[in-house]
Amino acid sequence: MNKHGHRLSKSFRDAFRGIGYGITQERNMRIHTVAALYVFVFSFFFELSFGQYAALFLTIALVMAAELLNTAIEKLADAVNDQYDPLIGKVKDLAAGGVLVCALFAVAVGVVLFWRPESFRFLWSWFCARPWMVGVLAVLTALAVCYIVRGPRFWIRNSKSQDGMER
Repeated sequence: MNKHGHRLSKSFRDAFRGIGYGITQERNMRIHTVAALYVFVFSFFFELSFGQYAALFLTIALVMAAELLNTAIEKLADAVNDQYDPLIGKVKDLAAGGVLVCALFAVAVGVVLFWRPESFRFLWSWFCARPWMVGVLAVLTALAVCYIVRGPRFWIRNSKSQDGMER
């Protein structure tokens, strides 16, 4: 592989490692991933167009990217100064505010895309015709809560602990 190809593959590897860090170490990122998964799965009940799916995916990506950037800013700020500093506190608040703005507008996009009473009626009748699916949904929701609270390492045996040591 030439020098440029190696740098490109390293860039992708680094980026995926950053996403992995965000998911494994940041509860809010896990909340966003679970919300995105639920929205995507339930979107099939709403017959969205390709353009509407594009808006949905862009909205999800914006929220997740904002969360990753917020985490990066927080980690960098903590590395620069581990003591309380009002300016660093403001910077962290601004970054968190950016995530909140993205999340609130994501909810607005969701309302625009999914506010269809007929689709909600269809969803209700679909679950009523398959009551066992309510149980499946309950179990999956419980697993999602465990994932959010405990993180993905909860599910993986023989993985490295957070301090990098083998269990």
